[in-house]
Amino acid sequence: MVVRSIATSAAVKSVHTTCSKNLRVDTMNTRLRTMQYAVRGEVPIRAGVLSKELESERQQGISNKRPFGKILFCNIGNPQSVGQKPITFFRSVLSLVDNPRLLTSASVHTLFEDEEIERAHDILSYLPNGSGAYSDSQGVEGIRRNVAQFVEKRDGYSCEPSNIFLTNGASSAIQMLLTALIADENDSIMIPTPQYPIYSALISLLNGKQAGYYLDEESNWSLNLQALESSFDASVSQGHRPRAMVVINPGNPTGNTMSYDDLCTVVRFCEKHNLVLMSDEVYQENCYNPTERPFVSCKKIVQDLGSDVELASFHSTSKGFIGECGRRGGYMEMHNFDPQVQAEIVKLASSGLCSNLDGQLMLDLMVKPPTKGVAYSTHMDEKSAILDSLKVKADMVYEMLNQTPGVSCQPLEGAMYAFPKLDLPKSFVDRAIADGKSPDSMYAISLLESTGICTVPGSGFGQVKGTHHVRMTFLPPKDELENAMKQFQKHHMSIR
Repeated sequence: MVVRSIATSAAVKSVHTTCSKNLRVDTMNTRLRTMQYAVRGEVPIRAGVLSKELESERQQGISNKRPFGKILFCNIGNPQSVGQKPITFFRSVLSLVDNPRLLTSASVHTLFEDEEIERAHDILSYLPNGSGAYSDSQGVEGIRRNVAQFVEKRDGYSCEPSNIFLTNGASSAIQMLLTALIADENDSIMIPTPQYPIYSALISLLNGKQAGYYLDEESNWSLNLQALESSFDASVSQGHRPRAMVVINPGNPTGNTMSYDDLCTVVRFCEKHNLVLMSDEVYQENCYNPTERPFVSCKKIVQDLGSDVELASFHSTSKGFIGECGRRGGYMEMHNFDPQVQAEIVKLASSGLCSNLDGQLMLDLMVKPPTKGVAYSTHMDEKSAILDSLKVKADMVYEMLNQTPGVSCQPLEGAMYAFPKLDLPKSFVDRAIADGKSPDSMYAISLLESTGICTVPGSGFGQVKGTHHVRMTFLPPKDELENAMKQFQKHHMSIR
């Protein structure tokens, strides 16, 4: 992986030239050195270099001799970086909360809607020290109450604010729970294959073991109970202790939405083997076929079944129609956990004092949007425009990928990614292996160099041996994305 090799090369040079350094690659935490995170790995790093070269050439008036004029970053779910506009209501209320002097200005009713002003006053009522002070380690109590009400309304079951943890995105919540779960190197975590690499990265960093279970690609990435049992048994046979099972719904990188029955299978499986269930639900508003395949939370399934499974659910303001990735707002609900364990998680949260207040405020706005007036109308128009556009682009990408000989893609029911399977010529595969690369890594690099499209190799997410994939978002503007898909088709045909 280039991220690691660049760092290693620099550090080796440092060892030779400055032997007095205490922290070197050969003395640092080995688990950090071997940890990999493909979403920002070799291909995106090369894309960043090319993007800077293109910009430098433009500034200097140098003619661009490449077959593309810009890099289209399809490697990461970062909506606003590719043109999605912020939601007006959210930004307006944040402005008023962060600068409450505006609320007493003569022009406040000219600049802001009544509902925005009212909401700002509401938030400030449970922020007595403003938005720049530390909050409770679990998060602002008033915001946790609103999150609990959001969960209750969504699922039809009660939710206790004391079970809610406000976190820096979903990622920090996942890290907190894995830190509690992985006691030593024999503890394993069952994760889907393919999976979002935050799980493999953190499991490696925390010195645990992965127990991957394969999703069935030909059945639209569905769950297979036999695959779950095989994964569990394989982990046990290696002397490991499976502690938890992760589900990602809607799927990243797969773009599927799990059925009610599949989720019931998951809960019963976790009951049988006494596993903690970790449910990554950050794409729950990104469902493009809600009539036939609506989002159903694991919390609802657990409650419907009357299960006592320990469930941790994760949600975030980075995805959905909001796309406020940089504000790092997220939450975790802990359900059915031992109160003493939950107290230890509170202690862990306390070591970071609190999650950032901007993220907490954005989360509050996500779970309690406007309900009346001009602000409500504008909000619903903006929300519909974004989600409708994502559905159009999901359908377009799905169709164009499957129209390409040698490429197949399962229906894109949710999230914001496609994970097409690539039929690569034997000569291409052999050349990649001879060069010490995975075939899909070499494919992603060649796609970038010839079209400017930045994707992520499927090997960074996990895949059935002998298959090759890339993950790409469908977030860029429709015209740019359509042109990119045409270039993708030409590139794929050129290597066959």
